[in-house]
Amino acid sequence: GMPGSGKTTIAKIVYNEIQYQFTGASFLQDVRETFNKGCQLQLQQQLLHDTVRNDVEFSNINKGINIIKSRLRSKKVLIVIDDVDRLQQLESVARSLKWFGPGSTIIITTRDQHLLVEYGVTISHKATELHYEEALQLFSQHAFKQNVPKEDYVDLSNCMVQYAQGLPLALKVL
Repeated sequence: GMPGSGKTTIAKIVYNEIQYQFTGASFLQDVRETFNKGCQLQLQQQLLHDTVRNDVEFSNINKGINIIKSRLRSKKVLIVIDDVDRLQQLESVARSLKWFGPGSTIIITTRDQHLLVEYGVTISHKATELHYEEALQLFSQHAFKQNVPKEDYVDLSNCMVQYAQGLPLALKVL
Protein backbone atom coordinates (compact mmCIF):
# COMPACT_ATOMS: atom_id res chain seq x y z
CA GLY A 1 0.00 0.00 0.00
CA MET A 2 0.86 3.67 -0.28
CA PRO A 3 2.85 5.42 2.47
CA GLY A 4 0.47 6.50 5.23
CA SER A 5 -2.26 4.04 4.23
CA GLY A 6 -2.22 2.24 7.57
CA LYS A 7 -0.12 -0.85 6.85
CA THR A 8 1.77 -0.72 10.16
CA THR A 9 -1.38 0.11 12.11
CA ILE A 10 -3.23 -2.86 10.60
CA ALA A 11 -0.25 -5.14 11.34
CA LYS A 12 -0.14 -3.94 14.97
CA ILE A 13 -3.83 -4.62 15.45
CA VAL A 14 -3.56 -8.12 13.96
CA TYR A 15 -0.41 -8.81 16.01
CA ASN A 16 -2.07 -7.73 19.25
CA GLU A 17 -5.20 -9.77 18.50
CA ILE A 18 -3.49 -13.08 17.66
CA GLN A 19 -0.12 -13.15 19.43
CA TYR A 20 -1.49 -15.18 22.35
CA GLN A 21 -1.93 -18.13 19.93
CA PHE A 22 1.85 -18.48 19.49
CA THR A 23 4.68 -19.63 21.77
CA GLY A 24 6.71 -16.59 20.73
CA ALA A 25 6.01 -13.32 18.93
CA SER A 26 8.08 -10.43 17.61
CA PHE A 27 7.15 -7.13 15.94
CA LEU A 28 10.17 -5.88 13.99
CA GLN A 29 9.23 -2.27 13.27
CA ASP A 30 10.87 0.07 10.72
CA VAL A 31 13.03 -2.68 9.20
CA ARG A 32 13.99 -0.60 6.15
CA GLU A 33 15.34 2.21 8.33
CA THR A 34 17.09 -0.13 10.78
CA PHE A 35 18.67 -2.07 7.92
CA ASN A 36 19.83 1.11 6.18
CA LYS A 37 21.58 2.19 9.39
CA GLY A 38 23.57 -1.06 9.26
CA CYS A 39 21.79 -2.56 12.26
CA GLN A 40 20.87 -5.95 10.78
CA LEU A 41 22.25 -7.75 13.84
CA GLN A 42 19.94 -5.69 16.04
CA LEU A 43 16.92 -7.03 14.11
CA GLN A 44 18.07 -10.62 14.52
CA GLN A 45 18.79 -10.09 18.23
CA GLN A 46 15.39 -8.47 18.78
CA LEU A 47 13.68 -11.41 17.05
CA LEU A 48 15.46 -13.89 19.30
CA HIS A 49 14.92 -11.81 22.45
CA ASP A 50 11.20 -11.44 21.76
CA THR A 51 10.56 -15.07 20.83
CA VAL A 52 12.82 -17.06 23.17
CA ARG A 53 13.16 -14.43 25.91
CA ASN A 54 16.89 -14.80 25.85
CA ASP A 55 19.62 -12.39 24.82
CA VAL A 56 22.03 -14.08 22.46
CA GLU A 57 25.26 -12.46 21.35
CA PHE A 58 26.66 -13.04 17.88
CA SER A 59 28.92 -11.04 15.63
CA ASN A 60 27.63 -11.50 12.11
CA ILE A 61 24.47 -12.02 10.05
CA ASN A 62 25.26 -15.63 9.14
CA LYS A 63 25.70 -16.66 12.78
CA GLY A 64 22.42 -14.89 13.56
CA ILE A 65 20.67 -16.83 10.80
CA ASN A 66 21.98 -20.13 12.16
CA ILE A 67 20.91 -19.29 15.71
CA ILE A 68 17.43 -18.20 14.57
CA LYS A 69 16.98 -21.45 12.64
CA SER A 70 18.18 -23.66 15.50
CA ARG A 71 16.29 -21.88 18.31
CA LEU A 72 12.99 -21.32 16.51
CA ARG A 73 12.61 -24.38 14.26
CA SER A 74 10.36 -26.12 16.76
CA LYS A 75 8.48 -23.02 17.98
CA LYS A 76 5.18 -21.74 16.66
CA VAL A 77 6.00 -18.04 16.25
CA LEU A 78 4.33 -14.89 14.97
CA ILE A 79 6.69 -12.44 13.32
CA VAL A 80 5.78 -9.04 11.89
CA ILE A 81 8.42 -7.58 9.59
CA ASP A 82 7.38 -3.96 9.11
CA ASP A 83 8.33 -1.56 6.30
CA VAL A 84 10.45 -3.79 4.09
CA ASP A 85 11.76 -2.61 0.74
CA ARG A 86 14.38 -5.24 -0.16
CA LEU A 87 14.37 -9.04 -0.20
CA GLN A 88 17.68 -9.07 1.69
CA GLN A 89 15.94 -7.52 4.70
CA LEU A 90 13.43 -10.38 4.86
CA GLU A 91 16.04 -13.03 4.29
CA SER A 92 18.23 -11.86 7.17
CA VAL A 93 15.49 -12.57 9.73
CA ALA A 94 13.15 -15.04 8.02
CA ARG A 95 14.41 -16.46 4.74
CA SER A 96 11.85 -19.24 4.86
CA LEU A 97 8.84 -20.29 6.89
CA LYS A 98 10.71 -23.61 7.26
CA TRP A 99 13.01 -21.87 9.76
CA PHE A 100 10.12 -21.89 12.24
CA GLY A 101 7.84 -24.47 13.78
CA PRO A 102 4.53 -25.66 12.34
CA GLY A 103 1.75 -23.07 12.47
CA SER A 104 4.14 -20.12 12.45
CA THR A 105 3.01 -16.93 10.72
CA ILE A 106 5.01 -14.12 9.14
CA ILE A 107 3.31 -10.79 8.43
CA ILE A 108 5.16 -8.38 6.15
CA THR A 109 4.34 -4.73 5.49
CA THR A 110 5.75 -3.16 2.36
CA ARG A 111 4.98 -0.68 -0.38
CA ASP A 112 6.24 -3.16 -2.99
CA GLN A 113 3.81 -5.91 -4.06
CA HIS A 114 6.52 -7.42 -6.29
CA LEU A 115 8.69 -8.03 -3.22
CA LEU A 116 5.93 -10.16 -1.67
CA VAL A 117 5.65 -12.23 -4.85
CA GLU A 118 9.44 -12.67 -4.95
CA TYR A 119 9.43 -13.83 -1.31
CA GLY A 120 6.64 -16.32 -2.03
CA VAL A 121 3.82 -14.79 -0.01
CA THR A 122 0.62 -16.77 -0.51
CA ILE A 123 -1.91 -14.35 1.01
CA SER A 124 -1.74 -10.57 0.71
CA HIS A 125 -3.92 -7.59 1.59
CA LYS A 126 -3.60 -4.18 0.00
CA ALA A 127 -4.15 -1.29 2.41
CA THR A 128 -6.37 1.22 0.64
CA GLU A 129 -7.42 4.78 1.31
CA LEU A 130 -10.42 5.44 3.54
CA HIS A 131 -13.79 6.31 2.05
CA TYR A 132 -14.87 9.91 2.58
CA GLU A 133 -17.17 9.18 5.56
CA GLU A 134 -14.50 7.07 7.31
CA ALA A 135 -11.88 9.72 6.64
CA LEU A 136 -14.09 12.48 8.05
CA GLN A 137 -14.76 10.41 11.16
CA LEU A 138 -11.05 9.69 11.70
CA PHE A 139 -10.15 13.34 11.20
CA SER A 140 -12.90 14.44 13.61
CA GLN A 141 -11.80 11.94 16.25
CA HIS A 142 -8.30 13.35 16.22
CA ALA A 143 -9.21 17.03 15.78
CA PHE A 144 -12.32 17.29 17.96
CA LYS A 145 -12.38 14.08 20.05
CA GLN A 146 -15.77 13.20 18.56
CA ASN A 147 -17.03 11.34 15.46
CA VAL A 148 -18.22 14.42 13.54
CA PRO A 149 -16.68 17.86 13.09
CA LYS A 150 -17.77 20.69 15.33
CA GLU A 151 -20.45 22.82 13.70
CA ASP A 152 -18.17 25.82 13.08
CA TYR A 153 -15.49 23.62 11.47
CA VAL A 154 -17.48 21.52 8.98
CA ASP A 155 -16.18 23.31 5.86
CA LEU A 156 -12.58 23.33 7.07
CA SER A 157 -12.86 19.64 8.02
CA ASN A 158 -14.17 18.79 4.56
CA CYS A 159 -11.19 20.59 3.00
CA MET A 160 -8.75 18.70 5.23
CA VAL A 161 -10.33 15.34 4.39
CA GLN A 162 -10.16 16.09 0.65
CA TYR A 163 -6.56 17.23 0.99
CA ALA A 164 -5.53 14.02 2.81
CA GLN A 165 -7.07 11.87 0.06
CA GLY A 166 -8.17 9.18 2.52
CA LEU A 167 -4.71 8.46 3.93
CA PRO A 168 -5.09 7.69 7.66
CA LEU A 169 -1.66 9.01 8.67
CA ALA A 170 -2.25 12.31 6.86
CA LEU A 171 -5.63 12.68 8.56
CA LYS A 172 -4.11 12.11 12.00
CA VAL A 173 -1.30 14.59 11.36
CA LEU A 174 -3.65 17.28 9.99
